[in-house]
Amino acid sequence: MENHSLIQRLIARPEFGPFVLLIAEIAVFWGFNHDFLSPQNISNTLAFTVELGLIALAMTLLMTSGEFDLSVGSLFGFSPVLMWTLFNAGVTSLEMGFVVALLVAALIGLVNGWFVTQLKIPSFLVTLGMLLVVRGSALFITDGFPQRTWSAEGSWLAEALVGDFFIGPFRIYMSLFWFIAAAIALGYVLTQSRTGNWIQAAGGNPNAARARGVNVNRVKVGLFVLSSVMASLAGVISSLRTSAANPNSGTGYELEVIAMVVIGGTALTGGRGTIIGTVLGILILRVMRNGIVLIGVPGLAYNIFIGAIILGMMALHSWLERRHQAGT
Repeated sequence: MENHSLIQRLIARPEFGPFVLLIAEIAVFWGFNHDFLSPQNISNTLAFTVELGLIALAMTLLMTSGEFDLSVGSLFGFSPVLMWTLFNAGVTSLEMGFVVALLVAALIGLVNGWFVTQLKIPSFLVTLGMLLVVRGSALFITDGFPQRTWSAEGSWLAEALVGDFFIGPFRIYMSLFWFIAAAIALGYVLTQSRTGNWIQAAGGNPNAARARGVNVNRVKVGLFVLSSVMASLAGVISSLRTSAANPNSGTGYELEVIAMVVIGGTALTGGRGTIIGTVLGILILRVMRNGIVLIGVPGLAYNIFIGAIILGMMALHSWLERRHQAGT
């Protein structure tokens, strides 16, 4: 009876569905092409996973509080453009340009949070407007052309963020450790800290949270700042790894990141979030993008698979939620 109850609790967890889907994906793609689990392919998949993953981790906390941030994709492209523009013009060192880019991103997050909490404008509209402002700024600064980036070779900043080394046959980037550290830290904040309780309360029932003394506005503004800073960091990491700073980088990333978070089991309506589920959601979509190419499916079909996965996982989460409420 106890074993049966344990199995029921495991199945009822929001992370169970994404975990099963990830295992099934890996098995199917490996069955079609054994190179899928080759060291080189695993290394490449992990390298791409980190950058969107950093944004998704912060988005998990923001969505748990009941808000969205559609400006993350444009910040992903804008921050490295700003950093390299300052460096190439001789205004700052590369490291100081990086700090400036993060500070500007934090300011953008602060503005987003202020509009949402003080002017009571829905975050969807606020961040959609900010997306256009930030993307337009990146295009205006560069005249639409990528920035020169090859001067980063040998920089301690590049080594700290994207330095690579081999563990056996696997090529590992330092950015993977930043992602793991962020996942552990934010997972702890969300599930084990008072701040995490505030975040969930702000998303679940903000009026009740305020009545209990939670400063809901401050919590949400802080999460908008975190979301923007993480998007900026991810963009810089991608720029240093690929030696490219394109003002159009990150186009469409905001929707893919939200898909990762939702697939992982975070509630769209707020009040419930899971970092473990988000990590699984990140891996599901990254494995999907990589796998369909390896088995010969045209890359343009990727969005079809994303849409199908979102619909399927939403149906599963809805079913599990109804079972939980019914006490079965």
